[in-house]
Amino acid sequence: MTVDNTTDRESAAPAEQSIAFAGDERATTLRGALAAWIERVRGGDMGALPAILGLAALFVVFSILRPDTFTSQLNIANLLTQAAAICVLAMGLVPVLLLGDIDLSAGVAGGTSAGVAALLIDRHGYSWPIAVLAALVTGILIGYVIGLLVAKLGIPSFVVTLAFFLGLQGVILKLIGQGGSIPVRDGVIRGLTVENMPVVACWIVMGVIVIGLAIGSVYTHRKKQALGLQHGPFSLVAMKVAALAVVLFGVTAFLSSDRRTVPTPTTDPIAGIPYAVFLVAVLMIGGSFIFGRTRYGRHVYAVGGNKEAARRAGIGVDRIRISAFMICSGMAAISGIITASYDGKVSPGSGGGNVLLYAVGAAVIGGTSLFGGRGKIRNGVIGGLVIATIANGLYLLNQAAYVNFLVTGIVLLVAASVDAISRRRRTSTGT
Repeated sequence: MTVDNTTDRESAAPAEQSIAFAGDERATTLRGALAAWIERVRGGDMGALPAILGLAALFVVFSILRPDTFTSQLNIANLLTQAAAICVLAMGLVPVLLLGDIDLSAGVAGGTSAGVAALLIDRHGYSWPIAVLAALVTGILIGYVIGLLVAKLGIPSFVVTLAFFLGLQGVILKLIGQGGSIPVRDGVIRGLTVENMPVVACWIVMGVIVIGLAIGSVYTHRKKQALGLQHGPFSLVAMKVAALAVVLFGVTAFLSSDRRTVPTPTTDPIAGIPYAVFLVAVLMIGGSFIFGRTRYGRHVYAVGGNKEAARRAGIGVDRIRISAFMICSGMAAISGIITASYDGKVSPGSGGGNVLLYAVGAAVIGGTSLFGGRGKIRNGVIGGLVIATIANGLYLLNQAAYVNFLVTGIVLLVAASVDAISRRRRTSTGT
């Protein structure tokens, strides 16, 4: 005797489908979105959460230990300015790290590019736009050659960039000369780190940024909703935009007051946000859009996740790898210009020393995986702020230089450990 299970199977199918899509349905509510995020964190997808918590903890600790100096408007403005160069360089390294590669020459590539700009202005009389353009071209060309050697010849990126790390130091030494330096006197370039945007302009720019991000977030949410794609609740989108607005407007209000230690009638007020901070914000927003909302960005993540699968899917893997090194060296050129603005000069040692190590550390601390395929442009900014905060806070505590190295090394080791543990958890859970 046979039993007809057709009815049972048909009745079970809707139940199975409802279970399969329970995550999608749950994500459309605020509580469901929170539960889904907690599940991702437990599964190892923590992103920049450890870096954000670490940054908050550092601010709390240093605020308690040095409440009169660390939390002052003058120190916070200096901290943001000090972090600008390393944040830009770390953002440039993120695309290379996403592919599972490394660029050891990024720091000296920035120093060489900045040296080209300084030479054109100081010794040849060119205007700053031409000099900056020449610096960018220099950086991009360096990245193009590195990318060709890595992608076309198959030389490991470690070896190629190590060779460029050594060679470019010789180039900048030849350009500037042993023991010499080139002063940076141009008002625009120097003003990147020593001048502030007018207070009214700061509020206008921040308002434009918040409105633009709000429109973009709402548009993305509506588009996903119309296409039937998985999307979070609109209340979550509103909360994210509101939180961002509070942070941006709070920073603007905090830095809009006069930061002079001894105000006098003969000196102008020091108020507003440094121009370098806005430059970092523009680069972060632009980079986040490119790598988060465009086909090119999706291809970068695909290549970083699995090069062979990406190649079989028709993605130009070599083209992607070359472009990543070009972006890295181009951003390094911008970072070098910011450093030259802050130091007021370019020397043979510009971009050398621990510059690259701090930048790689910033990207990893911010949440970019060393194994490729995971990370975001903003990770470089968050990690850069962590490193700058450590250096700034320990300096205010009058700690010896070796303490800064020890603490930064420990933080980097913890970040790398979190990355490795997260990767293991993602593998075990299949996420």
